[in-house]
Amino acid sequence: MTLSKPYISDHFSPVTDEITSRELRVRGTLPPELNGRYFRNGHNPKPGVTPTHWFRGEGMLHGIRLKDGRAEWYRNRWVKTPYLDGVPFTGTELDVSAAATNIIFHGGRYLALQEANLPWEVSADLDTIGVYDFGGKLTSAMTAHPKEDPQTGELHFFSYSPFPPHLTHYVADASGAIVRSQIVGGAGPSLMHDFAITREHVVFIDSPVVFDHAEQSGIPYRWHDDVPLRIGVLPRAGGRTTWFEVPDQAVLLHVANAYTDARGRIVLEAPRFDRSAWESSWKWWVGAPGYGTAPNAGSTFHRWIIDPATGTVTTESLNDLVTEFPAINDAHTGTDYRYSYAIAFPGAGLSGYHTAKLDSRTGEQLLFAHGEGRMPGEAVFAPAEGGAAEDDGYLLTIVSDVKADTSELLVLDAGDLSTVAAVELPRRVPAGIHGHWIPDTERSS
Repeated sequence: MTLSKPYISDHFSPVTDEITSRELRVRGTLPPELNGRYFRNGHNPKPGVTPTHWFRGEGMLHGIRLKDGRAEWYRNRWVKTPYLDGVPFTGTELDVSAAATNIIFHGGRYLALQEANLPWEVSADLDTIGVYDFGGKLTSAMTAHPKEDPQTGELHFFSYSPFPPHLTHYVADASGAIVRSQIVGGAGPSLMHDFAITREHVVFIDSPVVFDHAEQSGIPYRWHDDVPLRIGVLPRAGGRTTWFEVPDQAVLLHVANAYTDARGRIVLEAPRFDRSAWESSWKWWVGAPGYGTAPNAGSTFHRWIIDPATGTVTTESLNDLVTEFPAINDAHTGTDYRYSYAIAFPGAGLSGYHTAKLDSRTGEQLLFAHGEGRMPGEAVFAPAEGGAAEDDGYLLTIVSDVKADTSELLVLDAGDLSTVAAVELPRRVPAGIHGHWIPDTERSS
């Protein structure tokens, strides 16, 4: 049965219970170095609940444990916050969170994230432990897209708010202790979902989607034609943020990566929404008439080059694929890189969903077609043992088959997108948002 709202229909239809299943069937051969956990978060409204916005659905975590070439278990668990118990979100109670956007592992803790609230800690088996405020040092919300520096182990994150101070930058050390925070001057009340780091800078995105009481969907933000896209550059060591106005008005919801080039320019790469693409996606998220076929169904991959010497920003289109949820080999976070991986949505000549590999140097693209009725999730990179090249590794993605009412964890070779293995899951997993591969070596370090 097709439900009235797209975000609780078809691939996004919520499941109604929590299960655990062991010793899952595997097609192909799982690489023996894939020892760890793949965790993914997403909105899964409780039975009988129809939220007014996709982002309002309660959070549910899905996990698959891989070890020694076996798939030991699958389990799914709601994040048991006050919001799950029916406490309404007011924007003032930081622990009342759907906790439905992402899950990370840092400083020995698994944290379920949603950007308007504090993190919620869960166990390695996805059981809820409780709200987490970094030992009392975090007194504001935390972004769902923190960035871990692969060299220092530092975790960079931010808090944004429609009320002053609009933006605060935080740094936690490798052990998980907050060691620095700074109010970022010059920021506005915009919807700031993601950001980037380079070796020298923190890069913020101030978009034309800003706080607006008139929006009645439950997420009070709207596109404003009189607000420019701005990119803020803060020195990693702290100091003054410099804001660069971008002539091309757009929204960047998710970032692939950023780095500083040999000329000292900051290079930022991400899918870009123009107003038409943003409005279509927003209509999907709220279930309003006139939406496209899927969320984020209009963003295309672009590059922004910020030149501090001239104070200018140039924008380049990298391809015309309709893509979102970009991911990279995290070992290249904040440094020069070549490859990103994303979901390619129907459009630009494509029918059906694809996993895309994009070469930012040559503009070439490689596509894996998932077939009719099958939708992949975000492609998470897991490095191969002893790999030397940037793309020596595997892509992990949960693929849902709406016709067969099944799902699988698909393992692709990140080099050529060939199929390595597929773990058959005991149930259909609703299409979700973000997650991570957490190797056993990281948990024990």
